[in-house]
Amino acid sequence: MEARAIQRGVRQSARKMRLVIDLIRGCAVPEADAILRFSKKRAARQIHKVLKSAVANAQQTAQRENTPFDADTLRVSYAVVNEGQTLKRFTAAAMGRGTPILKRTSHVEIRVAGVEAPVAPATAAKPAAVKAEAKAEKKPRAKAKKKAPAKKKKSTKKASK
Repeated sequence: MEARAIQRGVRQSARKMRLVIDLIRGCAVPEADAILRFSKKRAARQIHKVLKSAVANAQQTAQRENTPFDADTLRVSYAVVNEGQTLKRFTAAAMGRGTPILKRTSHVEIRVAGVEAPVAPATAAKPAAVKAEAKAEKKPRAKAKKKAPAKKKKSTKKASK
């Protein structure tokens, strides 16, 4: 079972929202919920709303399909923040000029999936055995030619008499 929720036009820059969304990507829903509730970032409140909506959508899907539902088994399988429309405004500047102000917006999309659905793999370190095999398979590189050492300049000092 998979469900998604999208919120468009959030009045905060995507760059700031991504800092928070990176914390919950791949986490279990109860863990992501706790992270967002106790985060001090303003973006956490908007992302928390989207997460709750995605869980509610998953519950509705399960109810429609008449399958058992447990929110604790869900994981955040996909979480992304994209840039939305930029509102362009101007403020007064010196000598009658105007300085542009860019009021950025963003779109938040979160997908939650049950345990049986595949979850995007987190970036985990490879085991040492796999690294050793990969190293053995690589072809040795050709060595670069060494440059000859630079010649020393002869000093042209004139002997004083």
